[in-house]
Amino acid sequence: MSEKKTFVTLEQLKEIDKTYPTPYHLYDEKGIRDNAKRLKEAFAWNKGYREYFAVKATPNPYILNILKEYGCGVDCASETELMMAYALDYKPGEIMFSSNDTPAEEYAYANEIGATINLDDITHIEFLDKILDGKFPETMSCRYNPGGYFQLGTSIMDNPGDAKYGMTHDQIIEAFKILKSKGVKHFGIHSFLASNTVSNEYYPTLAKSLFELAVELRDKTGADIKFINLSGGVGVAYKPDQTPNDIAVIGAGVHKVYDEILTAAGMGDVAIYTELGRFMLAPYGCVVTKAIHEKHIYKEYIGVDACAVNLMRPAIYGAYHHITVAGKENEPCDHKYDVTGSLCENSDKFAIDRMLPKIDMGDYLIIHDTGAHGYSMGYQYNGKLRSAELLLKEDGSVQMIRRAETPKDYFATFDFCDKLDKLNLN
Repeated sequence: MSEKKTFVTLEQLKEIDKTYPTPYHLYDEKGIRDNAKRLKEAFAWNKGYREYFAVKATPNPYILNILKEYGCGVDCASETELMMAYALDYKPGEIMFSSNDTPAEEYAYANEIGATINLDDITHIEFLDKILDGKFPETMSCRYNPGGYFQLGTSIMDNPGDAKYGMTHDQIIEAFKILKSKGVKHFGIHSFLASNTVSNEYYPTLAKSLFELAVELRDKTGADIKFINLSGGVGVAYKPDQTPNDIAVIGAGVHKVYDEILTAAGMGDVAIYTELGRFMLAPYGCVVTKAIHEKHIYKEYIGVDACAVNLMRPAIYGAYHHITVAGKENEPCDHKYDVTGSLCENSDKFAIDRMLPKIDMGDYLIIHDTGAHGYSMGYQYNGKLRSAELLLKEDGSVQMIRRAETPKDYFATFDFCDKLDKLNLN
């Protein structure tokens, strides 16, 4: 098995440790910037192209500001994410609001700040009509779910028919007709059919389906299709033996079907949007943790100072995250360990039966590919506190971009309880 490379050295970790204790999330500024450039170049052939970074993946203003330098907008899924976008001065047209089972006040706020609303269901038109008093925005989008299984060749990638998102083929046609009758002038199409695909064929295959739908919608409803949003789904190679996606190849593949379908149909001015969270950030973040216990019973265990509060994907999905023992990259992986956290749950394991170099107490373990859906999925079970987020800057310095939580944060929502005064949390 090939080895994943880290973006931080043991020497750097020792220096960071003088100021910021483990565990923490660490992001690679250079990697983030280089990847944003590659994405932008891959779709430069489309004049209206924009990446709407999925805020839910890494909701940190410092990260969003880096991506903003490369023309990225934001895709928001809640009022709080919309508030963050507004606070960071994203303008109307730079904010996409893709939500489901959406409360009325969130639609109202999205409309107030000029976000492009992406409707998840045809019944939301009537729901929105009441909220907006019939005054629909000029531009709206609808989410499409073709049903069935999504396949690449003979491989089933996912099951859209079992997903709660989006409208059926007939519903989206009807939705466009209704929205047009209510004064909407410009339309977008959005779809998400598979998660974390490690295949250069996913986006072109999805694009072909959406481009054909766009032509049909134009012909059957007369709608002015302004953009097609390919959403997310382009994944990362979590395992060392996987071949990462090539975004240049993916962009060229989308370009090919764009010309074959949209340009040929006289729709060569349609903008292409993407909403990539995992692809944009996952490889450029890691959890840094320290070995603090070892246990020898029926298996060999290494206990670390991080737990599922810091990274819950392995606990809830059985997701694989590669682990590097800093400074031992060239030593043989001849010890089999379960790497565990301290939660009162047996699923709190970062690795099971993982072959690693011999781990000594105090070793730094780097858990790879946590830059997306890492910190953002954290929680406070067992009264555990979420750790800091740090940015490894291009000049080698480190900046704290979110402080670690304290007991005062944990108890903050009990501010009405005088029994907590004795804790002296100020």
